[in-house]
Amino acid sequence: MSPDQIGDLVQLALIGLAAGFLAGLLGIGGGVLMVPAMVLLLGFDQHVAQGTSLMVVIPAALTGSYTHHRNGRLFLRDAAILAAGGVVGAVIGAVFALSIDDDILRRLFAGFLLVIAVRMLLPKGLFRRESKG
Repeated sequence: MSPDQIGDLVQLALIGLAAGFLAGLLGIGGGVLMVPAMVLLLGFDQHVAQGTSLMVVIPAALTGSYTHHRNGRLFLRDAAILAAGGVVGAVIGAVFALSIDDDILRRLFAGFLLVIAVRMLLPKGLFRRESKG
């Protein structure tokens, strides 16, 4: 293995570590960190970064969910309903993502992150229902 390949493996491991940490800490999908990191730091194209991120999210989400469930901080019924919708949505979204240009997909991803960031910065009561927890 060349030093460049070893460096890429180390960067991938560190990206995964950071994504797993943020997923457990903030409940975010690892893709919010992993996709930009793979595109910007490692030169992945947007499609490959998104596909790779989706596979990585599975074990991270399962272990984080288990930890939250052990501490009584998971509504299994709600999670199952969300998962059913998520499975259907993921298939539709993946088919759509694969049908559009890489640059357009990257811009859509960046726009999504901006919308979410602005929404999260708004006052807590604006556009929110009361929490179940």
